[in-house]
Amino acid sequence: MIYPSTIYNSRLQPILREIVWQKKLEVAQMQQEMSFASLQRQLTAAPTVRDFFSALQQSLHKPGLITEVKRSLPHQDIISLDFDPLAMAKSYERGGATCISVVTDQKFFQGGFDHLRTIRHRITLPLLCKDFILDPCQIYLARSAGADAVLLIAAILTDQEINNFLRVIHYLGMNAILEAHNLTELDRVLKLDDVRIISINNRSLEDFSVNLSTTQQLMAARRSHLQNLGILVVSESGIETSDHLSLMADAGVNAVLMGDSLLQQENLEEAVRSLIKPNVPVYKDLVKKAV
Repeated sequence: MIYPSTIYNSRLQPILREIVWQKKLEVAQMQQEMSFASLQRQLTAAPTVRDFFSALQQSLHKPGLITEVKRSLPHQDIISLDFDPLAMAKSYERGGATCISVVTDQKFFQGGFDHLRTIRHRITLPLLCKDFILDPCQIYLARSAGADAVLLIAAILTDQEINNFLRVIHYLGMNAILEAHNLTELDRVLKLDDVRIISINNRSLEDFSVNLSTTQQLMAARRSHLQNLGILVVSESGIETSDHLSLMADAGVNAVLMGDSLLQQENLEEAVRSLIKPNVPVYKDLVKKAV
């Protein structure tokens, strides 16, 4: 069943409405081709779940770094012409990434659950399935392909949908990342039960502009509340340099998600290593004690 959605908010960009409309068609096709029982059977062969929450919480470098595997953006040129999802993931892992996000939307981002499945069998880091989730069947497919976490976008979902999806995600042993773009969405999400990870997206859905101050402003407004609830916060969009990582750490986020800026680099492993090296804590007290 596809639940009613708030996607047709007039303030949202037409491209986002187009993506979600297409996703509804895809979900309807999935439901025709696969029964719920068949989805459940696929789970019997699913890889063991990795703890996405703990990986972010215990990351040696602060903030933790979630790197992204994707090939293109909607209605834009391909980012990576020589696209090899597994090679990219291996480079991220060797460079020291905390977790990896895998974009699985096929039509607009040229991703796929097959990319997720291929990466899962060769990479030990926790994996995030990044897609436009509108139905539980997508969550089951993500888990069967090896996802350890699933993205839920507050702007395209009702509170009832989010609550239903959270129950499914947690039942399957995964974590959910709830994405908010403004204070209104953040406050909506904070009222829901069993929220563990929230992503603040610095990209406006009204004009697609990017501003890192979005994270700073939302954290300034709700940082203590988030910390009291034990919720981890991820910042994404517009983060390109180690200085940006430091800026986000100062704002109080636990991790950042980087995609486009990394994908433009020739050597992904070195790009990741250079980003996190300045942010690795120096244990001066331990050194003094050893001396």
